[in-house]
Amino acid sequence: MDDAQIHETIEALVAEERRLWEDEARGGNVEADRKKLAEVKVSLDKCWDLLRQRRALEEQRLDPDAAQARDESVVENYLQ
Repeated sequence: MDDAQIHETIEALVAEERRLWEDEARGGNVEADRKKLAEVKVSLDKCWDLLRQRRALEEQRLDPDAAQARDESVVENYLQ
């Protein structure tokens, strides 16, 4: 996946996140929305991590295509 594809995926996930928040605010299926929101959050974190990896590789003049999506257990446990 190249940078443009990652950005497109991020935009789609953000749109899905907004839709879920709006659905919940209207009294939709709160439990299902929260579960899906959690999944979207993880997917966004994985995309941002992949994009950061690609940029770091490019800065080092290495192949950005060598970046790989990391597992949820990795991206969700970074220290902030």
